[in-house]
Formats: sequence, C-alpha cells, structure tokens
Amino acid sequence: MKNRILIVLLALSLGGCATISDLFAEDDEIEIRRLKPIEATFEPQIKWETDVGDGVQDYFSRLAPTVAYGKVFAASRDGIVVALEPETGKKIWEQDFANYDNYSFKKAMLWYSNRAVSAKISGGLSAAYESVFFGTENGYVYALAEATGELKWKVGVKGEVISAPAVDAGVVLVNTTSGHLIALDPDTGEQKWITESDVPPLTLRGVSAPAADSGGALVGTPSGKLQVTLIETGMVAWETQIASPSGATELERIVDIDVKPLVFGGNVFVVSYNGTLSAVELRTGQVIWTREYGSYRNISIDGNRLFVIDNSSNLYAIDRRSGVELWSNVALKSRNITSATPHGDYVVVGDMYGFVHWFTQDEGKLVARLEVGGDDEDEAIFTAPISAENTLYVTTREGKLAAITQPE
Repeated sequence: MKNRILIVLLALSLGGCATISDLFAEDDEIEIRRLKPIEATFEPQIKWETDVGDGVQDYFSRLAPTVAYGKVFAASRDGIVVALEPETGKKIWEQDFANYDNYSFKKAMLWYSNRAVSAKISGGLSAAYESVFFGTENGYVYALAEATGELKWKVGVKGEVISAPAVDAGVVLVNTTSGHLIALDPDTGEQKWITESDVPPLTLRGVSAPAADSGGALVGTPSGKLQVTLIETGMVAWETQIASPSGATELERIVDIDVKPLVFGGNVFVVSYNGTLSAVELRTGQVIWTREYGSYRNISIDGNRLFVIDNSSNLYAIDRRSGVELWSNVALKSRNITSATPHGDYVVVGDMYGFVHWFTQDEGKLVARLEVGGDDEDEAIFTAPISAENTLYVTTREGKLAAITQPE
C-alpha cells in the first residue's frame, strides 16, 4: 500500500495536470477491459463479414439489421442501405440516400471523407409487405422495395425517428422524439392518424420502439407510462403508469420507458430507466407484478424466461409468470453490453469492446466468447445480435457486419 501511494504521488509530480481520481479511473477502465478466463464449451466462428458504409460512428443509434425475404438488410447512418445473401454476405443490392443535392465546398470541408451530407439513418430497419422501412434523425420515414432497394416513398413526420418502425394490420407505426405516435399507409406513406404524449423537460436520448399486437399499438412514454392505441382508429385504449417521477432534480426524475414493449401470452413486459420492471395484462392494462430493475435495453424472452440487462450491464433471467429472479450474471458489469438475444440453448450479448458472449439459458453460465471488433470503442457492438436460421448477425460502430455460427 505504501508503494502504491508513492507511485501515485510521483505520477502527480511528473504529470502536472493529473489527479488521483484520474489515475484510479484509469485503473477502473483497465479492470473493466480485462476479461477473466472462461471454460469455453464451444468455439463460435465468423462465417463472413462485410462493411456497410461508415456505420454509426460515435453517434447514439439503434440502427440494427433485419432478416426477411431470404435477405439480410443493413444500413449505415450516412445513408447506405444494402441487401445481402445470408449464406455468403454477397451484396444483392445497394442504395445511397446521402444528400447530394446541396453539395458545397463548405460541406465538403465539414465532412472531409464523405462526398455528401449524411442521411442520418437511425431508426432500425423493419421488413414487411415486401418493403423495408426505416426512419432518420431528420424526421423522415422511408419505404424501399425489398427485392430491388428502389425507393417507394419518403415522408416527413413530426420529430426524429430513432427507433425501428413496427408494421402490422396495414399500418407502419413510428414513434418520434417529440412524443408523437404516427400510423402511415405502407403502400403510400400517407398519414392515417397521429397521437401525442407528454415529454418531460429532461429525458433519455432514446425512445421506445412501437410494438403491434391484437389490434393495438403499444409504446412506452418518456413520462413512464405504457400506452395502447387502437390501430384501426388511433384512439387510446388505455394507459398505465409504470414508473413515477421522484427526487428533487430533473435528472433524478427521469422515468423513461425507453424499450420496445414485449408482448407474450396475453401480457406486456416493460422496464423503465429508473428501476421498474412490470408485467401488464394486455387487454385491460392491469399491472400483474412489478420488480425493481432499471434498464434502457430491450427485454427478450424464451419460454418462461425474461432476459433483462440493467443499467450497470448485469444480466438477469426472470420468470415471466411471477417476476421471480432465476439467476444473474455480473461478469460483464460496466462493459455497456447490448440487449440479450436468445439463440438456441444460449442467450447472447455484445459489448463496447467488440466481443460477443454466450450464456447458458438455464444457469446463466458464461460458456463462449468471440472477438468481432478490434477491442476499442470504435468497434463497439452497440445493438443486440440478430438471431435467424442458426446464425447470429452482429454490427459494430464502424459498420462491420459479421455472420456468426456455432457448432450444432
């Protein structure tokens, strides 16, 4: 201990501007980066990988790929949208939605390596009705033909679209940062209806992606409510307060439900940032049970197990029927892990240092890992892996898209 104090004091005298807190912060960072050895039970393999534009860089984004129509659809923030063959990663089509219309020398200097102004694609991709839908921070929603990538329509909406649209019952549902839930016609983009919810003075950057089920559009609100709107009419069927503001400051009073509502077995599962996980009856809005977990990551489910990532990057399995905690794993604490993706007998997450981790669903034991990025934050895995046809699809901030397989 004496030697450590002497080293710290020496570092302070030599560094000038360094502080004790800086030095201990560096120690904390090193400890977080350090992965403890595991007893791996299998070795995942990268089947193929490719680059999709410049990724999302350092911007907040939930821009995730989707798999449908025998294709993998992916996009970059700057405007590149591609369709790929799932087996090989070979490009089927590519479109570029960056803005070339008002190109100028000044913009060239600002964007240096880019040739145009970013499209700011941020809302994740959704595929249905032979189309691919996504939104942008500029307040636009796009629909592309899934077969060719041809633009079918583009419409402006009120607010930024930074979550994936939901498509069901003949509408495209979009939730915006301004508190508007909007239903669009999937063929034309024409607005069918719009609702508005309160947005507190201070909220998280993200918003709840909408979900659609049983004729209802479900969304979490920045004021801590779960709201269900009738898809046919746009009338609010019910809303239930899940989390209530408390505390003296606006920061302490943040209660955002920033996740996509999860519908299963006639119930809806949501979690708020300030620490409320709830099961709610879909038909009536009655709260069935509530537990104390805080998160801004989507909940996932397999069978009777809910998988929750809390604000500190701890992983929990919870019985969906009772809310009883089945197991927890804190091995990846503070690594800013993604939502958990059920995949076979495992549940899989990515982290901010470019690693993918496999846990057993029954016990939560960490049994495999694979490095996809480059062990730095530029190659962070920022959205949950996508599971489809025995393959996982993982994206990094720099735009790398990898298809990963594991032994049968």
